[in-house]
Amino acid sequence: MRTRSHSLQREVPVRYAFSLPLFLRRNSRVICRSAVVAAAVAGGLIAAAVPGGRAQQRPAQATKKAAAAGATLHGIETANMNTAVRPGDNFFLYANGGWLARTQIPPDKPSYSVFSRLADRSRKQVASLIKQSAKASAPEGSETRKIADAYSAFMNVRRIDAQGLAPLQPQLRMIHAIHNKHELAQVLGNGLRADVDILNNDILSTPNLFGMWVAPGFSDSAHYAPYLLQGGLEMPSREYYLGASRRMQRVRAQFLRHVAAMLRLAAVHHPERRAVRIMALETAIAKTHISVARIEDIAKANNPWKLSDFARNAPGLDWPAYFQAAGLSRQPVFIVWTPTALRGEAALVASTPLAAWKDWLTYHLLEDYATVLPQPLEREHFAFFGKALSGLVRQRPRWERAVDFVNEALGDAVGKLYARKYFSPQAKAEAQDMVAHLIAAYRVRLNKLTWLSPSTRAEALAKLNALYVGIGYPEVWKDYSGFVVKPDDAFGNTWRYRLWYYRYNRARLGQAVNRHEWSMTPQTVNAVNLPLQNALNFPAAILQPPFFDPKRPAAVNYGAIGCVIGHEISHTFDEEGSAFDAQGRVRNWWTPADRAHFSAAAQKLVRQYDAYQVFPGLHVNGKQTIDENIADLGGVAAAYDAYRASLHGRAAPRQDGFTGTQQFFIAFGQNWAAKIRPAALRRQVLTDPHSPAEFRADTVRNFAAWYTAFGVKSGQKLYLPPSQRVRIW
Repeated sequence: MRTRSHSLQREVPVRYAFSLPLFLRRNSRVICRSAVVAAAVAGGLIAAAVPGGRAQQRPAQATKKAAAAGATLHGIETANMNTAVRPGDNFFLYANGGWLARTQIPPDKPSYSVFSRLADRSRKQVASLIKQSAKASAPEGSETRKIADAYSAFMNVRRIDAQGLAPLQPQLRMIHAIHNKHELAQVLGNGLRADVDILNNDILSTPNLFGMWVAPGFSDSAHYAPYLLQGGLEMPSREYYLGASRRMQRVRAQFLRHVAAMLRLAAVHHPERRAVRIMALETAIAKTHISVARIEDIAKANNPWKLSDFARNAPGLDWPAYFQAAGLSRQPVFIVWTPTALRGEAALVASTPLAAWKDWLTYHLLEDYATVLPQPLEREHFAFFGKALSGLVRQRPRWERAVDFVNEALGDAVGKLYARKYFSPQAKAEAQDMVAHLIAAYRVRLNKLTWLSPSTRAEALAKLNALYVGIGYPEVWKDYSGFVVKPDDAFGNTWRYRLWYYRYNRARLGQAVNRHEWSMTPQTVNAVNLPLQNALNFPAAILQPPFFDPKRPAAVNYGAIGCVIGHEISHTFDEEGSAFDAQGRVRNWWTPADRAHFSAAAQKLVRQYDAYQVFPGLHVNGKQTIDENIADLGGVAAAYDAYRASLHGRAAPRQDGFTGTQQFFIAFGQNWAAKIRPAALRRQVLTDPHSPAEFRADTVRNFAAWYTAFGVKSGQKLYLPPSQRVRIW
């Protein structure tokens, strides 16, 4: 999801693994490609003809040797290409065919990509920092000691196994003691957490009955407000419970067996019978949920409810008891993002037997803390969420998962160390300079757009001028003094972190908004646009090769990190971003004619992406992915303009036999080098607002400069007549 935050891409741990995929398949009328198939072809796993016509000479053979030796290349990575493929037939394979041929998805990952490579590097860097923290003999309670202790506790599997389910007993006793719906409401409220991961789009699957997100208010963007959203499901989204395909029927059967297995491992009586009851309840919850595409509609999300409104608008749940237990009984107004879901789930509290809710609470407790429970539970958790849902072959090494936990729980504490060691002032200055050039390019584009009326143009320019761009690391770091970390208590550390984070967010309600607040840590390989703050974050970890390298030609930097920066700036004016003004308020600053023109262009892009088939009968959802597709389109346009401006009228230097414009577009295409497992890809298409990676590379087919640079002609598979090419900003 986005309006809350538009991230460049999504690559998250096993349970919510959507990563950066690609798919390539052919059809005479529609571009239907599956990079999984293409990668298998390239790797010799499937015998098929490589698409393309005339062969092109492969430039820079020395580059292949450099790539094989693991050298850092100061230019496009020509060894990653397959120049036997015509760019106009399959630009993704042209830019990345060599990489696809020699790259295998690690058995512990749902996908592998350029982002994965950088994330692995960042994780190893953080592991090194954690080891240094462990050797530092830092005083108890210091951030350095907390980093070391959090890692040590997570790694201590022997201690976790020895404790068994003892850490869960207080929570299990609380569930067992529920005797009526009033007490049920108290337990549900006590379990409310700020666990809606807006950045990673996990709004669809927060495991608590409802999820809370704290952010600037839609109408009052100067103060933090609470947003309540649909929740209650362990599987990724409603489609997994309600989809009629055989694939979804198989997943549901696997899930039912998995729920029973988790209960059995916890010595719960009659696990199969209880699993059926839990499945029935989650299916009923799924029926109340709205889809990814519908959840993006800001006009339908801005629903302020007073405390007194809940009993009338969503009867069935004892709301006073719920909010009292959640510590929110004095909060005057909530923004209910998904009112139909809250209404439906509250009704289920009233209509569903208490025993089913107690089973549901028990199962969710086991599932949500499985990674810090004894190994049989953790292995069963992985067997479903890792193997069945994401197609993984094996679990990631525990040290990697321990690093991920430390990054989640103490992200800013680690980020201070990371930024100090791995992000120089020079790198920050150079990145800031590139951002300035991209913003200048957008300013020129806005001033030149003939369809914008003067009033809309003035508002757009005001929003661009007010945009805050954070580079590398935040100006203010989180304070973890209230978070207690123990070196021998993995479950407790996880429980206390989630509770600390909830209380941290709850304490901000009604407070003045810090528009420079970051939603990512420096060690995160991603980038984000925050519409409610009118802000961008570019963490240190993404500002390095292959995205950014000061030693390589400007064409490559602008095609790689420049398009990333342009993508995030473009979110400021996409379908959702355009609903917010310069102060981050939801306000219509468009004339009707301008909005109609914008919507028509966006609909044209929706149709373009709707035509991409991923599996037989399963297409990209153009409406679901429209904001990210607009951002890709606008990002490439602005980055190309900024690159051309950086030449100051001089001819662009050639490198490895490629012109500057060719280098620019190839660098963009190489941003999306990726492989993905079919199960993870299907999951992405159903639940993620980002299009599969290959189709993001195909954004180039909307640009006249790409056609000229590569001699793309009518009849080639990616060719679009000029009238069908989309230009928005």
